[in-house]
Amino acid sequence: MVGSRVVVVSPPFASHARPMATVAAALAAEGADVTFACAPAFAELALEHGLPFEPFAFGDNANTGIAERTRQEAAGARRLAEFLDATRAGAVPALLAQARHRRADMLPDPEGVLASVRALDDRLRPDWYLVDQLAYAVTLAVHALGRRWAAYCPGHPGYVIDGPGRFFGLPPYWPRALRPAEEDLAGLRAEVEANDRLFTELFARFLAEHAPGRPVPRSAFGLTSPEAVLFNYPDLRWLPPLPPAPARLFAGHCSDVGDARLPEEWAGRVDRLTGGGRRRLVLVSFGTFLSARDDVLSTVVRGLVEVPGVAVLVAAGNRTASVRAAFAAEPRVEVADQVPQRALLPRTSAVVHHAGNNSFTECLAAGVPAVALPFSSDQFAVAHDLERSGTGSVLDPHRLTPQAVVHAVTDVLARAHEIRDAAHRLLAGRGPHHAARGLLSVMRRPSPIDAVSVQT
Repeated sequence: MVGSRVVVVSPPFASHARPMATVAAALAAEGADVTFACAPAFAELALEHGLPFEPFAFGDNANTGIAERTRQEAAGARRLAEFLDATRAGAVPALLAQARHRRADMLPDPEGVLASVRALDDRLRPDWYLVDQLAYAVTLAVHALGRRWAAYCPGHPGYVIDGPGRFFGLPPYWPRALRPAEEDLAGLRAEVEANDRLFTELFARFLAEHAPGRPVPRSAFGLTSPEAVLFNYPDLRWLPPLPPAPARLFAGHCSDVGDARLPEEWAGRVDRLTGGGRRRLVLVSFGTFLSARDDVLSTVVRGLVEVPGVAVLVAAGNRTASVRAAFAAEPRVEVADQVPQRALLPRTSAVVHHAGNNSFTECLAAGVPAVALPFSSDQFAVAHDLERSGTGSVLDPHRLTPQAVVHAVTDVLARAHEIRDAAHRLLAGRGPHHAARGLLSVMRRPSPIDAVSVQT
């Protein structure tokens, strides 16, 4: 069947690889011949989803589940520590740190990645690829080789930039609780514009040397598939402008919420914590990187223990010992390094998270209210959408108090039915299988003339 042999390429980050593997499994269930390509540490993830695995590593940065524990090269570990320090200074300092890290290491080993993609292509002969939009060296290689590919956007749709004044690393909008001063944003805008120019020059030089017949993108950050972009996100009417050329497919979510089985050990832990369901469970999870902010985790928990009738489960990553010690006398609080979040959500009454894309869309899929505390990246835009869609509330993690937590969580719990209805309306008929069918429908068409925007 035309367009049925697919290679899904994920960067070595758990928050990217897991939803991409879920989409890959959905493509396979729809009849495609799918191979999952990622760093060797993710072979078990492919096995879990019943997918053939192809080792494919690039760059020195990785995160297999808890960022602070992942074995990384010295430069990657140093960048992680600098980033976490910057999040303590505020929203704009965190974004500035991320922008400067991109400039220092924008395109690691593009020749090596091109050689790896060419070897992969020769060996597997796929009809097309599904490539993470943020795996820039891979998208550049696939573009240079002239292969067919669809893009997977792992975060806010604003990551796929289009139009004047749009730059990667500059949030398109902000939640009410976090509105930086214009002078601070001006400094950030200067940094991201400089990154855009430098990155595009790197792409242009690479293409001139290795693929002189291929078009140069107007913006390297904006290089995306001319055929299809899959967004791990709901189709919200207020999203920033998106490229008009490719098919825009909104999965709503790319998770197995509702299908994931809660391990028996965890079912017992939840029953004990909630008193057999007498107390409502509130999950606190800041993702694989920001669990390191144990100061904010502790403030959240101090507020939650003041909310009557709730039990608290905290995912604290590498900071489990310190958070656990702080609340050792609280019988309604349990702290773990990692939790089976997707399997827990159907038994959860509310989640306090960092406005990560996966947390936002997984809560929507489960119809669970959320309170978001955004720190960096696209989290400010995601938090804005959470707030505007009526599916949760947003607090500023830098000015957080236990009383603010009490108020916000009490509010979303009181609106639980309203929030569940809003979430179901946003995701009606969506999910990984909807995404897989849409991708296959587009990519089984004849290959169009290359539509990537070029410099003038």
